[in-house]
Amino acid sequence: MDRYHEMVVFQAVAESLSLAAAARRLKLSVPTVMRAMAELESRLGVVLLTRSTRGARLTETGTRFVDDCARIIQEVNAAEVRANGMHVQPRGHLSVLMPLPFSREGLAPILVDYLKLFPEVLVYAQYHDRFPNMHEDGLDVAVLIGDLPNSALIAIKVGTVRHAVCASPAYLAAHGEPEQPADIARHHIVHSYFEGGLNEWTFQAQGELRSQRFRPRMSCASIQTAIEAAVHGAGLTRCLSYQLHDYFASGRLRRVLTDYELPSMPVHVVYRGGRKASARVRSFVDFAVAYLRQHPALAQA
Repeated sequence: MDRYHEMVVFQAVAESLSLAAAARRLKLSVPTVMRAMAELESRLGVVLLTRSTRGARLTETGTRFVDDCARIIQEVNAAEVRANGMHVQPRGHLSVLMPLPFSREGLAPILVDYLKLFPEVLVYAQYHDRFPNMHEDGLDVAVLIGDLPNSALIAIKVGTVRHAVCASPAYLAAHGEPEQPADIARHHIVHSYFEGGLNEWTFQAQGELRSQRFRPRMSCASIQTAIEAAVHGAGLTRCLSYQLHDYFASGRLRRVLTDYELPSMPVHVVYRGGRKASARVRSFVDFAVAYLRQHPALAQA
């Protein structure tokens, strides 16, 4: 029997002052309890318990030692609870990454609602327009758009998005609706740097990819700025369908050139750890997957 279990046995004996009662409590045989006590006293070189026809009692050394045993056993149990809690009760720091297109409405609602459920979790949220290295960047969970590279990470698909060209109804009424990609050359273009540094958009026609160059009338570093400019009639812009869902639903923007849109791109929730992932990671993944899968902008790209 190891030292820890010897102390557990001694504490049970000290509390009941009976070998038989301690054995029943620990579900051990009396000989096993007697052997544990003998080995403990032999190793320490002291007498902890004296026995007589009137029962057992602790020696002065035994009284001091049982207090130390109780403290050590309590600390060991508390350490196990804390360690186990990392996988049972969500708590601690959680690092989450989402793509820039989600920066306006994608992340905040998920995080706010999640933190209401799990107040002991501390979240660090960040945005990027690149595929991260989860291990090197110290990320727990990421939402990624596009085909994933080969990886040992766990990925759960939650929906799809597309690149969509749009404009306000007022602009289209004044300038006409483009019928094919070449028509954008005669339109006002509101270009977002998120769509690339080059002044061109790529379309798909009869299974082939074709690029159409343009001269932007307005260039925006912010996606949201480009969208708002388009809403106010500045011209055509192109963004991911997820960002435009509410604008399409409200009629503030109209989608054009739908027959030439690029294939849809998958959206995944990716995380590290697999079955060994902590409770905070697993709970956030479950929450984010359920939230994003019911989001109408991802269900119908």
